Order: sequence, then C-alpha cells, then structure tokens
Amino acid sequence: MAEKKLYDRDIREPLFDFLEEKFGKMRIFEEKRTGKARADVVMVTPTDLYGIEIKSDADTYVRLAGQVEEYNKHYDKNFIVVGTSHAIHIKEHVPEFWGIITVELDEEGAPDFYMLREAGKNPEVDPKLKIAFLWRPELNNLLAKNMLPKYRSKSKSAIQDVLLECVQDELLWPQVYEELFERDYTTITQKINEYRESIGQKKRRRRSFKRITAKKTTKKI
Repeated sequence: MAEKKLYDRDIREPLFDFLEEKFGKMRIFEEKRTGKARADVVMVTPTDLYGIEIKSDADTYVRLAGQVEEYNKHYDKNFIVVGTSHAIHIKEHVPEFWGIITVELDEEGAPDFYMLREAGKNPEVDPKLKIAFLWRPELNNLLAKNMLPKYRSKSKSAIQDVLLECVQDELLWPQVYEELFERDYTTITQKINEYRESIGQKKRRRRSFKRITAKKTTKKI
C-alpha cells in the first residue's frame, strides 16, 4: 500500500503548533509578499524574523532557487519544511545556513515534525528590506521610542533610512519585532488616515486590507 502524501493543507496548522512549542513567544503571518516571491510563512520572535518555505510531497523544486534568493534578502533566518519525498535530497537545494524541518505521518496518521537542521544566521539579509515590513504608523512609533523628530515631510523610505542610521541594531530590531507582534489589521486604515490628516493629505478611501492569518502567543522564552 502506497504511503499517503502530505499536502500543504495537511502541514500548516500542525506546523504552527510545532513552532509554538519550540519557540514560545511567536507570531505567524501567512502568504507574505517577499520581493519577487511569496513566503508561505513569516514567523516573528523577539529576536529574529524567519522565512519559512513549505515543500509538500506534491511540490517540486522548480521555483525554489528563486525563492531562496528572495528569502535571503528579507529574513534573519530561514527554514524549509519538507515532506518525506524531499527529505533525502533537500540539503542539496538550500544553503547550509537554512534550517530543515521534515514532516511525516506518525502511527496515528497525524503529521510528525523533526528538526533535521537548525537555522543559522542569514549573512545576506538586507536591513532596508527587512524594516520595509513596517507600516508608516509603526515607523512613527519607533521614531517616538527613540526620541527622534517626527519627520512629517519625509517619505516612508527616508524614515526607514533615519532609523537604520540613528538607532543601534541591538535596540532597533527588537523594537521592530515588537511592532509586528502588536500589529492590528482591524485599525490600520484609521491609523494611516490619522497620520495623513496630520500632515495635510487626503484620507484614504476605506478599503478592506487582506487579513493575513496571524498566531500570537505570550509565552516567555
């Protein structure tokens, strides 16, 4: 009898439980635009931003090289999660600093995860691309936390540069991750309109933001 294939839909939710058990305090965002690619999962912890690519038994490596290139620009650390059919050869397809998580079915037919290789620090991450995950109101919060001017006339890109230049990494990045922990998709339109009104710009029309699935825990690590 052929072994049952694991598909993406079989892996995701159990994977989030596995990551929560391993990392403690974390938040999950799904399907995040990452340059020319789309990250299956982005995980925020108090110390790092992770990109996580899922390759189920039904997936191929056709797009993986391009995905690896984009992940390396955006995330502190990266994981690839693979089904049984990929476990033997996956090390040949990702850099040595990528973590590898394998998944197979246990005796009861539930996904069982194994940390084949821990993720190391990504030497290629671009700080400007990483801080670009923050919205303008979140960048404003960081200006205030670090007692910097509001720079109302500066662009979002210019504010990112100010923070990268003026705030030491050991202070800035935990603050960035905390902003992502606190992100509230239900209030973002209001916050952006309040900012635009404060600088004399027209309010945005009300629109629905795509709700990115998020999982947030408050466990201490």
